[in-house]
Amino acid sequence: MQILELHHIRLTARGRVLLDGFSLTLERGARCTLTGPSGSGKSTLLRCILGFTEPAAGEIRIFGAPLSPRTVWPLRRKMAWVPQEPELGNGTALEAIIRPLRYRANRGLGARGRRIRELAAHFGLPEDVLGTPVTKLSGGEKQRVALIAALVLDRPLLLLDEASSALDPDSRAVVAAHLRSLEKTAIVSVAHDPDRFPLGGRVVELPVTRQPDGTR
Repeated sequence: MQILELHHIRLTARGRVLLDGFSLTLERGARCTLTGPSGSGKSTLLRCILGFTEPAAGEIRIFGAPLSPRTVWPLRRKMAWVPQEPELGNGTALEAIIRPLRYRANRGLGARGRRIRELAAHFGLPEDVLGTPVTKLSGGEKQRVALIAALVLDRPLLLLDEASSALDPDSRAVVAAHLRSLEKTAIVSVAHDPDRFPLGGRVVELPVTRQPDGTR
């Protein structure tokens, strides 16, 4: 079964066409990196997959089910998302990671303290970082904390929007290698430069769509 299907997607923003007729399918464990110039619709496409916004035309299916206002909440439980600038809320880094585990949809996932610490160490976060208030974290620390929070949810579809942009080269390489090792997780990643964050799989360059008046 396809985990993600995008069929003939059309995206518009402020009167401009970002994408027109875009299609993509992704199977379990597959990787796809979306790249392209600013304004080509990369982040907007991720927001459509999450159900935060709707495409102007086309269909999105997740595990074969069409994404709609009626299905969006159960389908989001199959996804995890890491934006470029994560909003971690209040409290410490550890509290930001475990907060989603307390939601009703994630019951049964609470006993993951050991994995959280293993991932933190693997991603090069000193143990005392977990006890640090999120307001004191650097950009790279926030991104790694957000990645850990997404990974402990163990969702079959992971969406990353420039999720490594604040990492140093060594940390970026470690995180990318870990993501490549996730055989059962399908990943859609947005990256301006896929070579800096190589996840394997397909690299899809989104075109700059010509506007009705002929401009780009």
